[in-house]
Amino acid sequence: MPAVDLVLAAGVAFLAGGINSIAGGGSLILFPTLVALGLPAVAANVTNSVAQWPGYLGGVAGFRSEYAGQRGRILRFAVVAVLGGTAGSVLLLTTPSEAFDLVVPVLVLLASLLLALQPLITRRLRREEGEVRRDPAWLYVALFLATIYGGYFGGALGVILVGVLGIALHRLKLANALKSVLSSVTATVTVVVFGLFGDVHWDVVAVAAPATLVGGFLGARIATRIPTTPLRVLIVAFGVVVSVYLFLRT
Repeated sequence: MPAVDLVLAAGVAFLAGGINSIAGGGSLILFPTLVALGLPAVAANVTNSVAQWPGYLGGVAGFRSEYAGQRGRILRFAVVAVLGGTAGSVLLLTTPSEAFDLVVPVLVLLASLLLALQPLITRRLRREEGEVRRDPAWLYVALFLATIYGGYFGGALGVILVGVLGIALHRLKLANALKSVLSSVTATVTVVVFGLFGDVHWDVVAVAAPATLVGGFLGARIATRIPTTPLRVLIVAFGVVVSVYLFLRT
């Protein structure tokens, strides 16, 4: 990739990392940028997944105080995320790229709509805040399906996980913290699978991954100061436009 394009990819990755910390949905700007720079859709997806991995680890570190007493639950959820993330990653690499080209506009649109509904989900979960001591069986099925989606595409995975965990556990802060763990485990699986078998553009990763990490760190520092509603509206509108563009492109 030309140096100018790499600089552009790094700049968008920096913004994506910050957006993930502030509102979520960073993949909805980095993935289409890589497509616009000439990467095929599948290659853009796997490169995007690998490049954003450091940002998820930073999220786990930021929530470390919330994990007290959750070791057993985290281990169980991590096993589910490994299985789901592996299944989704293998599904992406073993199905025809034409199939991904057809389904990705729908996935981008779905991710955009989920991001738009995030405030409604959050308000409902806050009203239902309470303690749940045992995890319902359906939660593991839902997490498995969510992490399959995360391994296959992953846009707005965090929104899905917060919704599922919040409904099951009735603790929004804990749901948000566990979301970071599940996202990081799923992302780690995709890094391994895509790194070994996927068409990863490592020159893009070399500049985008550090930018994502820095953006995520700075985004977390300013998350309480920036109004998230206008940012969310812009990301959702951009995601809808991108989904239409990708649909017409196919």
